[in-house]
Amino acid sequence: MTHPGEPIHRADPHEVSVHSKLNWLRAGVLGANDGIVSVAALVVGVAAATPEVGPVLIAGVASVVAGATSMGLGEYVSVSSQRDTERALIAKERWELETMPQQELAELTGIYRAKGLSDATAEAVARELTARDALAAHLEVELRIDQDDVVNPWHAAGASALSFVVGAVLPMLAILLPPPEWRIPTTFVAVLVALAITGWLSAWIGGSPKPRAVLRVTIGGALALLVTWTIGAMLGVAV
Repeated sequence: MTHPGEPIHRADPHEVSVHSKLNWLRAGVLGANDGIVSVAALVVGVAAATPEVGPVLIAGVASVVAGATSMGLGEYVSVSSQRDTERALIAKERWELETMPQQELAELTGIYRAKGLSDATAEAVARELTARDALAAHLEVELRIDQDDVVNPWHAAGASALSFVVGAVLPMLAILLPPPEWRIPTTFVAVLVALAITGWLSAWIGGSPKPRAVLRVTIGGALALLVTWTIGAMLGVAV
């Protein structure tokens, strides 16, 4: 059912589906961005402290495993809560349809009337949809939920962990493949270019200004790398 102050107009199912897919894509881009920044910052700090490749490799692998696990678990908990909420709303709507069908029919009619249909047409549409699948009709226009497409926390957790690992591959290769004197400069350049790309993609998906997003994410990444490099260099000298 609708609540006081809540807008009645709803987006059509196609629009909702597109937004849902874009949100998943944006989450993947942001997960990759996290993998790039967090792993790069750690390995740059270790590389600044020691020229040995062993500690850098160990720190990088540990960072990838810990980060991917954390991202996956966090996404699982978040999406599980969303799934529980959707299931509760579906159960509530089903109960309302069973206990107050006439009020629900009137509500559905009012929604279509608010969309611009005439009284007669709105009532006819509401009755026809109710006769075919009342629950699906109400979930679609009131809550934008598809009872057959409730979010899956395992899918979300896997996608989040995978995107983190994909993002982490770049700084790992950049810090391990070049000779010692080129490790940190190569990683800086590779990471900033990758962050510029993810910032552009994130802005494109969200429809926000691209230069501002690119500048924001690259500056943030550069600051993270500079901080960890400074700490690593200080610790390396101290040791």
